[in-house]
Amino acid sequence: MAERPRRWPVAAGLGLLLLLGYAAIAALLYARQDALVYYPTHTRVATTQTDFEVPMGDIRLRGWRVNPGRRDALLYFGGNAERVESWREPFAAWFADRTVYLVAYRGYGASDGEPSEAAILADALAIYDRVRRDHPDGDIGVVGRSLGSGVAAHVAAHRPVARLALVTPFDGLAEVGQAHYPWLPVRWLMHERYPSAELLRDFGGEVLVLRAARDAVVPPANTDRLLQALPRPAQVVGFAGAGHNDISDDASYGAALARFMRMAEGPPPGAMRR
Repeated sequence: MAERPRRWPVAAGLGLLLLLGYAAIAALLYARQDALVYYPTHTRVATTQTDFEVPMGDIRLRGWRVNPGRRDALLYFGGNAERVESWREPFAAWFADRTVYLVAYRGYGASDGEPSEAAILADALAIYDRVRRDHPDGDIGVVGRSLGSGVAAHVAAHRPVARLALVTPFDGLAEVGQAHYPWLPVRWLMHERYPSAELLRDFGGEVLVLRAARDAVVPPANTDRLLQALPRPAQVVGFAGAGHNDISDDASYGAALARFMRMAEGPPPGAMRR
């Protein structure tokens, strides 16, 4: 009687190879996540080009101060590859009644150090505290875009912030990663998490969310979950033709932010409560 082919060892071998490949991809994602989250290379500038700094231990965070001398202030936290100094002129006009602080994350711009969630969040609170000392009687508004929305959420959760504007925000960075790679255990692998929804569950201030209808980076469901987590409805302005990176090209982008920060003048144009 002819011997049947031994298919089980072959199948087991293929299964083992697939398992090893899957584990290797997961391990690579875990090891390389900082390089996937932070893109500081093309943001670097000379320290002589900056006019504001905050010492943090043995490093210094550097950036720009716009409209100095105002009673009220605004802090801006940008995206993961953003040159924040590009907003000096627009912000000077949009927030003429506020001193605006554009401080580069560590490892970005002219700031020293290497970026990480723990370091960036600690830096953000130190920047707020420095600005509060310079504006002891003023209001401090906070704007965060993309990755910076997670930083802004952390500040709002730990310091007095009456008005918080979030541009293309997410519920959590790990949740965004999971949405893009549903076949990987991203929530378990990521240590850079920026859990905005969790941080803002008890936030009592006003929130403005600017969202792009064609956002291919932050899925709509992730922004929806952030909105649902807020204890009070946010003002939401949608940009129908915009994507994640070009939302600020819309002429109404600056108007929406500026009106929101002018506290007594009501919601920005096109806003709805959610």
